[in-house]
Amino acid sequence: MSVKSDRWIKKMAKEFGMIEPFVEGQINRGVISYGVSSYGYDIRIGREFKVFTNAYGATIDPKSFDPKSFVDIVSDTFITIPPNSFALARTVEYFRIPRNVITICLGKSTYARCGLIVNVTPFEPEWEGNVTLEISNTTPLPAKVYANEGIAQVIFLESDEVCEVSYADKKGKYQKQQEITLPKMVE
Repeated sequence: MSVKSDRWIKKMAKEFGMIEPFVEGQINRGVISYGVSSYGYDIRIGREFKVFTNAYGATIDPKSFDPKSFVDIVSDTFITIPPNSFALARTVEYFRIPRNVITICLGKSTYARCGLIVNVTPFEPEWEGNVTLEISNTTPLPAKVYANEGIAQVIFLESDEVCEVSYADKKGKYQKQQEITLPKMVE
C-alpha cells in the first residue's frame, strides 16, 4: 500500500470522477480549508444536519433507530452542536472509490482543538456516495460547525493488488447514499 499524492488525486478526480465537485487547489482564506492537500483531500460538510436531542426520551439503538432522537437542521452558514452532544451531517463531495483503493478519514485539527471529534469509517474499495459524518462535541460548551467548509481530510491508500471482494460486490448497505444515512440493519 502507498499513500497517494496531490498529483494522483487530481488525475483520479479528473479522469475517473473520483471526487465531485472537485476543488483542485486548497481554499483557505477566511474559511476552514478544503480541497486538495499534499497527500489528501479536505472534504466539506454540507448544509443538512441531524442534531441529537433528548426532548422525546428516545433511546439510541443501532438495530432499531428512532428518528425522534434528533432534530433536522438546514443552514447555509453554521449550526451549533449542544454541549456533550452529537450530530450527523454529510459531505458536499460525492466519492467513487477505485477497486484497488481504500481511504482513511480524519477530522481537521481546527475542529479537534475546539473539542469537536469527527468520525468517519474508511471508504472501502468501490464504495460510492456522499459521506455521512459523525460529529461529537466533547466540551461543556455549545460549538459551531460551518456549512460548506472543511471538516475532515481523506487520505487515499492504493494497494499493489485488487481486492477479492469490494463494497460494491457485497452490495454494501450504504452504497450510493446521497443524504445523511441513519444506521441500517441488513435483513
